[in-house]
Amino acid sequence: MQQVASLRYEVIFKKAFCDVEVFKAFAKDFLGIDLKIDKVQTEKKFDPPIGNVDSRFDLYAEDVENRVIVDIQHRRYSDYYERFLHYHCAAILEQVDTSKNYKPALTVFTIVVSTSGTREDCAIAEINFDPINLLTHEKLNRIHHRVLYLSPKHVTETTPEPYREWLKLIQDSLDEQVDELSYHKTEVLKVVDLIKTDGLTPQDRARMKDEYAEAEALREEKKEEFVAGLVVGREEGREEGKLEIAKNLFAQGMAIELIEQVTGIPRGLFESE
Repeated sequence: MQQVASLRYEVIFKKAFCDVEVFKAFAKDFLGIDLKIDKVQTEKKFDPPIGNVDSRFDLYAEDVENRVIVDIQHRRYSDYYERFLHYHCAAILEQVDTSKNYKPALTVFTIVVSTSGTREDCAIAEINFDPINLLTHEKLNRIHHRVLYLSPKHVTETTPEPYREWLKLIQDSLDEQVDELSYHKTEVLKVVDLIKTDGLTPQDRARMKDEYAEAEALREEKKEEFVAGLVVGREEGREEGKLEIAKNLFAQGMAIELIEQVTGIPRGLFESE
């Protein structure tokens, strides 16, 4: 087994997938396109922002025909699917200012990798923008923009190649060790090599610690919110219970003053029933 840094860390995912050969192979296997690029940008933004929202892309590359965006997500937001649809649309709309019409010069592909998928997710989900003939269900082959949502957590032996090996590696890395003998694709093995623990820089390690601390702080915050909510729920439960008792006592004809004294519930609450 090889000791590796987990690909759940943004810094590690970028370290591996900003490698041009890895990025090109990843795009080829998931999108079926041959990117002609010599660099991959990180932390890409558009200036000025599109739609008054300053979207940021983890990994970004484009050639004369295609614009490919890859984002890694460990923290799960309630607007997960909508958030990256917005990012995708921003990358389309950014081209309108310099386009003669509404047809952008570059086809936009967005790939979102989530390491914390929910039960409702699947290994690979897609938003395909190509219009479909509602009668024949055939695609018109007019618009090629696509968004892919990848959930390595849901990869199984039935997940087809070439997707399975990529997703399996990402999932395997989460416990910080992988069996290199399980992988055969050259670029996938290159990812393993790039994320080996003994090859991390001091900067990599510092950023990993920062990300870990941020995740721990968020977990503590969630825990405190849960405990606070539980306490409030119990208190509310007690009050509801007291109110029910007061109503029953009132229905049985007990004196109102005595009911108030015993339960602490004002007469207006149980009398009105």
